[in-house]
Amino acid sequence: MQRRSFLRTGISAGVLGVGSLSLPRRTAVATPRRSGADPIRLSSNENPLGISPLARTAIVDGIGDANRYPSLRSDLMQAIAAREHVRSENVVLGAGSTEVLKMAVQGFGTPGGHLILANPTYEDAGFYAGSMDLEVHRVPLQPDMTHDLDAMRSLAESASGPVCVYVCNPNNPTGTLTPCAPIDEWIASASDQVHFLVDEAYFDFVTAPEYWTAIKWITEKRNVLVARTFSKVYGMAGIRLGYGIAHPETARQLRQLNVRNNANHFAQLAALASLRDPDFVERSLRVNNRGKDILYQCLRELDLEYFPSHTNFVMHRINGDLRAYNTAMGQRGIRVGRPFPPMLDYSRLSIGLPEEMAKFTETLRAFRREGRV
Repeated sequence: MQRRSFLRTGISAGVLGVGSLSLPRRTAVATPRRSGADPIRLSSNENPLGISPLARTAIVDGIGDANRYPSLRSDLMQAIAAREHVRSENVVLGAGSTEVLKMAVQGFGTPGGHLILANPTYEDAGFYAGSMDLEVHRVPLQPDMTHDLDAMRSLAESASGPVCVYVCNPNNPTGTLTPCAPIDEWIASASDQVHFLVDEAYFDFVTAPEYWTAIKWITEKRNVLVARTFSKVYGMAGIRLGYGIAHPETARQLRQLNVRNNANHFAQLAALASLRDPDFVERSLRVNNRGKDILYQCLRELDLEYFPSHTNFVMHRINGDLRAYNTAMGQRGIRVGRPFPPMLDYSRLSIGLPEEMAKFTETLRAFRREGRV
C-alpha cells in the first residue's frame, strides 16, 4: 500500500472517527459521533454538524504533507478575496478571528489611547487592550440590546489621543443586531484618529434588511477593519482560522503583527475546501434555524424572556442563580454558556442539532417543574 493511500484510510479511521478501514475515505455526512456518556455541548457557539465533508476529505488527503510548512497561503487569500469581492492585498489571515482582533488592538491602539466597546460584548478586544495600556470604556447596551452608538460616539469625540471602536455586530452574547446605517454614518464622518474594528463573526446567519457588511469602507478608509471567521458557519472552531479585510496599507501594517505561518496547513486545506461547499453552508443554516425554532417554542411556553437572535445562539432569562443553573444542566449532561456580566440572570445557549435542542428543552421543562427556572 502506498504511503498516501495508507494515510487516507488509517488516519481517517483512527483520528477522524471513521469506524472501519474499509469505509470509503469520503463521507457525505458531517455529523459528529458522540458516545452516550459525552455531554451535549451548547456552550461555545460551535457548529454541531462538524466541518464540511469536503474539508474533512482535504484534511485526510493532506496528512502526508503535515511535515511541510504551509504553502497555500496565497491561494487561500485569493479565495477569500474572491468571496468578499476584494483583492488579496486586502486580506489578513489569523489563527481564528481572535488573532485578527489582537492584531487590530495592537495596530490601532497606542499607550494612553482608548478602546470603546459595548457592555456586554465579546471579551477578546477588551482583554488584548490590557497589554497595550489602553483606557477601556464599556458602554451599556440600550434596552433593545443594540449598541448605544450615540454614547460611544460621544466618548470617541471627547477622547484625547487615538481611539479604537469595537463593534461586534451581531453582538455576542446577546445575538442582537445594531442597524448598519448609523454605523455607516459614524464611519463616514469620523476623524482619522478613530479606528473601527467591526466584528462580523456571525455575518452568514443574518437575513435582516437593515444589516450589511462594513467591507465597503476599506477602499477609501484606512481606519476600518472587518473581522470574519471560519469557526461558525464553516464549523472550523478547533482548526483556528479567521481573517480581516482592510485597506491594503492597513492590512500590510497588521500583517507585521501576526505570527508567521499562523494559518496552519490543515486550516488552509479545510478553508479552501469549505469555500467550495455552499451546500454545507446552506445545511448549517437550516439546522440552526430548526434548532432555534425548537428553543423559541419552549421559551415562549415557559414565558422565559429571550432576545430574537441573528446568530447561532440565543440569550434567554433563567429566573434563578446562573451558576447553580449551569451546574444543574451539567449534571444532566448539557453544557450551557458561561456568565456574561452584568446579565447574570440570562444564559447564552448555543444552538445544537434538533435532537440536542429537543433534549435541552425537555430538561428546561423539567427544571420549571422543579422550580429551578
